[in-house]
Amino acid sequence: MSSETSAHRDEVTAGQRFEFGANWAAFLSVLDDTRIAEAERSLVAKLGRDRLDGVRFLDIGSGSGLFSLAARRLGATVTSFDYDPQSVACTRELRRRYFPDDAAWTVTEGSVLDRTFVEGLGTFELVYSWGVLHHTGAMWEAIGHAADRVAPGGQLFIALYNDQGRTSRGWLAVKRAYNAGPLGRAAVLGAFVPYFVGSFVAGSASRGQTPWTALADYRSRRGMSFLHDIVDWVGGLPFEVAAPGEVVAFARARGFTLELLHTVGGALGCNEFVFRRAA
Repeated sequence: MSSETSAHRDEVTAGQRFEFGANWAAFLSVLDDTRIAEAERSLVAKLGRDRLDGVRFLDIGSGSGLFSLAARRLGATVTSFDYDPQSVACTRELRRRYFPDDAAWTVTEGSVLDRTFVEGLGTFELVYSWGVLHHTGAMWEAIGHAADRVAPGGQLFIALYNDQGRTSRGWLAVKRAYNAGPLGRAAVLGAFVPYFVGSFVAGSASRGQTPWTALADYRSRRGMSFLHDIVDWVGGLPFEVAAPGEVVAFARARGFTLELLHTVGGALGCNEFVFRRAA
């Protein structure tokens, strides 16, 4: 057992960390070609590219492996890693299914907070970490380590939970309850799955959509699953947040310019940032 696996297990047992990999393993049962195609489309759209041929792509916190797979199908040479051993297994499973024995896709286990580990990976034209760095327990350090892996002239694409002030502190309490044990998990899911589903149905109706059309739209954003994302949200611990201006200032101080900013408008969810490092 690696030191990362042992540390991860201890954190889960202590109620300090959500088992993201278990949720991603369930997600793989609904993964299909349509979802993969939507992931590809969303990736290149945000980056302002048509393809990723010849691009060295680092996926920090690869999770299900969906976006590593998307990058590889778009022509990138991919390095994927995750701290959660089940997430590593999910990414390896997608590599086995779609790119068996492929020398251009490496999957490994490691922590973005381990400077020696990440420095050993080298630098990349594109560093990607969507909805991950705020789950490390040391978000700003993690962002700094991710930024350091970007080659001169390369891009950094990250997504981070939006800072909602008191509301964010309330969600932290929910996540702690979820991870405290089976009773807390059941209580949180019993309360919040109906809440999110009801809100989703009401929101779709207000837009003149059926729930099924709205679900198709949700999937088209990144190829993800609404129900699996709910579990990820209510359970996701560690949990930190950041205001958009804080992230932009942090990156600019490290020689990056902002190319794209997509915010959730002060609401629940992740703000997306694409930065470019000075050449």
